[in-house]
Amino acid sequence: MPLNRRTFLESSAALGAGAALAAGATAPAAAAPAPRPKPAKRYSFTVMGTTDLHGNVFNWDYFTDKEFDDKAHNDVGLAKISTLVKKIRAEKGRGNTLLIDAGDTIQGTQLSYYYAKVDPITKTGGPVHPMARAMNAIGYDAAALGNHEFNYGIPVLRRFEEQCDFPLLGANALDAKTLRPAFAPYSIHRLRTPQGRDVRVAVLGLTNPGIAIWDKANVTGKMVFPGLEEQAAKWVPKLRSMGADVVIVSAHSGSSGTSSWGDQLPYVENAAALVAEQVPGIDAILVGHAHSEIPEYRVTNKETGKEVVLSEPLKWGQRLTLFDFDLVWEKGRWTVEKAGARVLNSNTVEEDPAITGMLAAEHREVVAYVNQAIGTSTAAMTTADAPWKDEPIIDLINVVQVETVKAALAGGAHAALPVLSQASCFSRTASFPAGRITIKDAAGLYPFENTLEARLMTGAQLKEYLEYSAKYYVRTPAGAPVDTAKLTNAENTPDYNYDAVSGLTYDIDIAKPVGSRITGLSFEGSPIDPAAKFVLAVNNYRASGGGAFPHVAKAEQLWANSEEIRTTIIQWVQAQGTIDPARFASVDWKLTRDGVPVF
Repeated sequence: MPLNRRTFLESSAALGAGAALAAGATAPAAAAPAPRPKPAKRYSFTVMGTTDLHGNVFNWDYFTDKEFDDKAHNDVGLAKISTLVKKIRAEKGRGNTLLIDAGDTIQGTQLSYYYAKVDPITKTGGPVHPMARAMNAIGYDAAALGNHEFNYGIPVLRRFEEQCDFPLLGANALDAKTLRPAFAPYSIHRLRTPQGRDVRVAVLGLTNPGIAIWDKANVTGKMVFPGLEEQAAKWVPKLRSMGADVVIVSAHSGSSGTSSWGDQLPYVENAAALVAEQVPGIDAILVGHAHSEIPEYRVTNKETGKEVVLSEPLKWGQRLTLFDFDLVWEKGRWTVEKAGARVLNSNTVEEDPAITGMLAAEHREVVAYVNQAIGTSTAAMTTADAPWKDEPIIDLINVVQVETVKAALAGGAHAALPVLSQASCFSRTASFPAGRITIKDAAGLYPFENTLEARLMTGAQLKEYLEYSAKYYVRTPAGAPVDTAKLTNAENTPDYNYDAVSGLTYDIDIAKPVGSRITGLSFEGSPIDPAAKFVLAVNNYRASGGGAFPHVAKAEQLWANSEEIRTTIIQWVQAQGTIDPARFASVDWKLTRDGVPVF
């Protein structure tokens, strides 16, 4: 190769480099590998949830005076829930869990009734409510208000609130004058993490707007209850701005988007899914009120596209919801990376002896109370067939209501009007035995704390009322077999939203379509006059719009009582001493198909 300037310089450089290496000089270092990224910080925790406990501590049915059981062999009560909670805390670590509730806590069993009415928590030096004692012992962190919290009046609710070691939340329970929250709207809970900064979990409590009509007597002029979506949209951004890493809503509101009061209130009763869909910034919703079991239900928020996890555990402590959250540390804050929900069945564990032992004396006292004799019956009566037959035990409710209203209206402007009465079959297992009748028997017949009203109705309105009630039956053609197990609860109508009306005679033709079923409607043997005026003895739930029956909520109120209908029945039986179904039983209505009786 010819030697020129270029090749000379290149070869000289190579020789120079070799000489330098030979002399021990250091060659340029190879590029160092890029450092591995640090693993992301992660943290997991679990929120446990109950709802619609309705005064159930023990796995006990005070109406039958024996251990609770149903066809699915479910169990009930906080003592069972306590065992499940302890199990989860042992698995996850106590500091990595929260326990919340979605409302309807202090009404529903004779245990809760006893400490609201018989030995009330409001009296000077009164007892601590068993539900407060149990929930405190289990270690609840927060509970939303349910509509049944207001059944016994605000003083009982406020005393219960004072006895709880955890907040009762109700962002949409507002003082009627100031329109400020009458209860704590939210609570914030800090969970310690191994990675440094705590996780801040906000629980927003929302209750049901239906309180305004269902418990009108207790809340009118004192509290108002705006819609859940409206109040969630107000509070969720505030909670985020306050540094909440996770936002959970505890909502005493079902997920179906429906309402049972028709057009009487501009808010949705079962609005939980709407809240998830419309309000950004929510991670999960504990659903209540509907008495349904929803292990996991995901709703996509319209604004963010993010999925919100919903879960509703079955009522009375039959299920415990678990929300499991996986968080990751990103951009200086904790973010929910994954969330899911499931439910545990309380019939898989034993009652926690710490809870049953703590409240054993209260339990014995209530058992003794419900077994007090109040009278005798000459014959056995039962509600077993009452959903499809006019049974004497339902007639008993109606005769008590009619006599009570007649006495209240005596001597007044409406005393001469005929009094009719509505009643529902609240329980298919209620009964009065032949012989000794107890408080338990009467309470089982009328398990709700409804009170009695008198409303002014016309014959035409009553016809529409009965047509609406008759939608309860599944349409069954003439000649087709009749299976009572499939005959009722059409359109998911619960038993308590089917009314029989006494004082009229009528047939319900189940072969006909809804709206055209009432035939032969008569009063005192003659076809009913559409313009005639009647007094309807009706419970306050129905009179306030519960079930969305036509006309009754807007009908003129002639009288209202503050005493529970159940108590009125007990007092009536006590006054009678001996009750004889032959004195009041009558067949006022029956099911037919094309005019032929079904039974």
